[in-house]
Amino acid sequence: MRKITATELARNLRAVLDRVRESGESYVVERGGQPVVQVSPTPGRQDAQQALADLYRTLPPEAAKDWLDDARRGGEALDDALRDPWAS
Repeated sequence: MRKITATELARNLRAVLDRVRESGESYVVERGGQPVVQVSPTPGRQDAQQALADLYRTLPPEAAKDWLDDARRGGEALDDALRDPWAS
């Protein structure tokens, strides 16, 4: 991670942002020798398939099975009943 002064950032903002976007470089911006902020690339965008790709690994086994069963039914009507997620 590179260090840059606030003055350098102000003078070269466009170039710094281009480097962050193109090469993934990160910068720590300092003011008076003290770190103030970090400039880093944002996470890449994902489509729905990519976002859900590892869902089965994070669900508890019983929830994963229920989710998979629901997904396989596909053509059947979904349960539109409104449920209170905090109800026990």
